[in-house]
Formats: sequence, C-alpha cells, structure tokens
Amino acid sequence: MTIQEYFARVVEMLIGRADGPLTFRLIFQPTVAALLAIRAGLKDARTGRTPYFWSVLRNPADYRSLLRDGWKDIGKVFIVAVVLDVVYALIVHRWIFPGQALLIGTALAIAPYVLIRGPVTRIARRLPRA
Repeated sequence: MTIQEYFARVVEMLIGRADGPLTFRLIFQPTVAALLAIRAGLKDARTGRTPYFWSVLRNPADYRSLLRDGWKDIGKVFIVAVVLDVVYALIVHRWIFPGQALLIGTALAIAPYVLIRGPVTRIARRLPRA
C-alpha cells in the first residue's frame, strides 16, 4: 500500500463517520462543547479575563493554569467523544484506530470549545450590563 492509498483510506474512513451508527454524537458533542464554552466565556467576561485562546497563546506564565481550566470544562466531553469513536470503529471496522479517535475527539469537543469561548467573552464584554 502506498502512502497515497493509505491517506485516501484514512480520509474515506473519517468521512464515513458522517453516517452509520452513532451519528448523533456528531451533533450532540459539539453542542455540549459549545454550551460549556459559552458558560466559560461569560464567566471570563464577568471576571475581566482576556479571551481564552488569546490568553493561552500570549501568557506563557499562565499557560498551564489556563489549559487546566479549559480541560476541567471540556475533558469529559473529549473523553466521551474518543470512547464513542472507538465504539463506532469497533462496530463498523471491527478494529480500533487510536489516531482517528483522537482526531475525532479533538474535532468534536476541543475545537468548538476553543473557537467559541473567546468570541463569547468579547461579545459579552460589549453588551450592557443589567
């Protein structure tokens, strides 16, 4: 098998997750991650913190505490995403693909969280307080 065939197979397997068993997770997990991000972003705005992703990139001194704070929010959703992808792989392919499970877990849980938390903080700061 050539490297091109390998990557074509991996892409085909990743795209194949959009249908078949357990497709509810493709909607449910990003929604839960988004809700957690909104909650955390509103808390950041109330406490005067800078937007999350920007803080992680720009504050090396606070890097670990910020990642720990984010993981506290999203860790369980990420683990559930990985476990459900492993179950999906066992049902459909009868084999576990750990790299793909981590990629899917990241795409369904961590990416929505990181992409939503900062903008929510910015928007909430601009809204008038009641």
